[in-house]
Amino acid sequence: MAKRLLLKSFKPDALIASPATRAKRTAELFAETLQIPAADIIFMSALYHAPEETFYDIISALPDTLNTVAVFSHNPGITYFVNSLNTKIRVDNMPTCAIFAASADITEWASFARAKKEVLFFDYPKNPY
Repeated sequence: MAKRLLLKSFKPDALIASPATRAKRTAELFAETLQIPAADIIFMSALYHAPEETFYDIISALPDTLNTVAVFSHNPGITYFVNSLNTKIRVDNMPTCAIFAASADITEWASFARAKKEVLFFDYPKNPY
């Protein structure tokens, strides 16, 4: 899936992950493929079984020097979060290792929750394209 991000010319400035084993390992594999030092991954225990509000709290506290971030977390919270973005796509379930990208019309992360968002892409390992 990280290779698919590269094909889309999508490279995050930061990787933020739950420290749980599978999310951590996935973030490390993405970092390797995207040529981001694994030591730069930001691990946040709050992402383990996080409700959607936690995603907003974490994103709104990001430094404004970052333009693009990738968040690695767990169901059901990640699915609830994706569906709370009020985009035109409804996701019944974020499959393991799925990637969902949205852009927000913001100049500071603190405005993310209220901002209009647009889906850039949704992809997952078994997607037939």
